[in-house]
Amino acid sequence: MVEKSAPVSSTTVDVYGWHSSTPTYSQSYINPALLRILRVEQPARLLDLGCGNGSLCCFLHSHGFAVVGMEPDGDGISIAREQLPSTAFYQLGVDSDPALITATEGLVDAVVSTEVIEHLYAPHLLPRFAWHCLRPGGILIVTTPYHGYLKNLALSLAGKWDHHHTALWHGGHIKFWSRCTLTKLLTAEGFLPQQFLGVGRLPWLWNSMVLVMRKP
Repeated sequence: MVEKSAPVSSTTVDVYGWHSSTPTYSQSYINPALLRILRVEQPARLLDLGCGNGSLCCFLHSHGFAVVGMEPDGDGISIAREQLPSTAFYQLGVDSDPALITATEGLVDAVVSTEVIEHLYAPHLLPRFAWHCLRPGGILIVTTPYHGYLKNLALSLAGKWDHHHTALWHGGHIKFWSRCTLTKLLTAEGFLPQQFLGVGRLPWLWNSMVLVMRKP
């Protein structure tokens, strides 16, 4: 008899391999852009959706922002709680009930989700979850690796597609977004586009893009 493997969630991978509190490389070019946006918006409270090991929460907390974190990976949540013991962290995915956060925390002024949406089987659940956590007028900030004509061409000419689209990374990238496709996804869930930024590398070869959306 063949032993069946444990069922896998239809929307998320629950173990991403968090082992330390070290910030990811992408935070080196994403965090400065986030900080500029948030200093303009001045949210009284924000949710880090897909907070991983809590390193972004620590960064934002150190700059005076009140944060709440959520993450499906139990190891990531444990590391985050060790770093910020006074901060609320919820072990939840985007397929969870948002009321599990809002019943305790209330509605927030901003939801930030960095380098998460490309990992989701059902990415529409991310803006849908964020919508139910945001007050009217609040903002959703989503970052994800950038894809556009020039970058895609450069990857092809450099022979980097196998590396870029690796299938060997457990919990790796499932979706590959352009500005157009990500904007369509977020606007389909009711959000209004506010701002687009490319971060990391030269223009049009950016590492990642930042989309700022607003809940009407």
